Amino acid sequence: MTTKRSFVREASHQIIAGGSAGLVEICLMHPLDVVKTRFQIQRGVSDPNSYKGLEDCFRTIFHKEGVHGFYKGILPPILAETPKRAVKFFTFEQYKNLLSYTTLSQGLALSLAGLGSGLTEALVVNPFEVVKVSLQADRNSFKVQPSTFTQARMIINSDGFGLRGLNKGLTSTLGRHGVFNMIYFGFYFNVKNTLPASQDPRLEFMRKFTIGLLSGTISSCVNIPFDVAKSRIQGPQPVPGEIKYRSCFQTMTLVYREEGYLALYKGLIPKIMRLGPGGAVMLLVYEYVSSWLQRNW
Repeated sequence: MTTKRSFVREASHQIIAGGSAGLVEICLMHPLDVVKTRFQIQRGVSDPNSYKGLEDCFRTIFHKEGVHGFYKGILPPILAETPKRAVKFFTFEQYKNLLSYTTLSQGLALSLAGLGSGLTEALVVNPFEVVKVSLQADRNSFKVQPSTFTQARMIINSDGFGLRGLNKGLTSTLGRHGVFNMIYFGFYFNVKNTLPASQDPRLEFMRKFTIGLLSGTISSCVNIPFDVAKSRIQGPQPVPGEIKYRSCFQTMTLVYREEGYLALYKGLIPKIMRLGPGGAVMLLVYEYVSSWLQRNW
């Protein structure tokens, strides 16, 4: 009974802390996610709606869609963030505990635990991503855009719940989250355990923030081809009614052949701007909230 109560208590801490981390991160960083998605769904210079650069994208969205334009598609992530980040951190801790019983080195075990948590997280979040990307791709005024629930209903009525509907782009989402979390958790905890902690709270905060920033940045650089493929599959197709982008690696190959390898890194700068500091924020919020819960609950 004591063991069961202890597990429930630890699981509650992980879920609450993970949900808090996700909510804070999405509220701070969502505008950059909108910008990233807009770049990723562009199809090269032939696209008449192409943005000329990061500044042009920010300026165009602000002038044509208003401040609210930067928060398009925010409700699906908010609705998903609590369960998504709860799943992310909770499953990471569970996979880490399971792998501690193996003969794997600690560094490898942490990376594999991150991979497992990313794959699990992707299964939970993919339907929300489909709705979010379809909303973010809409360049109409925020006021005339359909609501989140209306958009979800339209997708379901048109294409159902399967891999062409509310779960399209699942393989790309699995790749995006699996690769990201494998590096994100593996790098953060391995480096943090290697570098000595500081007794000064401010220096300790900066130590953790810097490692978290590097974790988010490196992970973003490595997994972005999966992210581009996901956005192309889940976003509007070049010709309405025709499915051009079908699967993860088919889409990567097509983008590479038609637009060059740099197209697989579209949206990298806003992605790093979001998930570099955002990744650090998530880890710090998770650790501090978890620590507070352990002391007070």
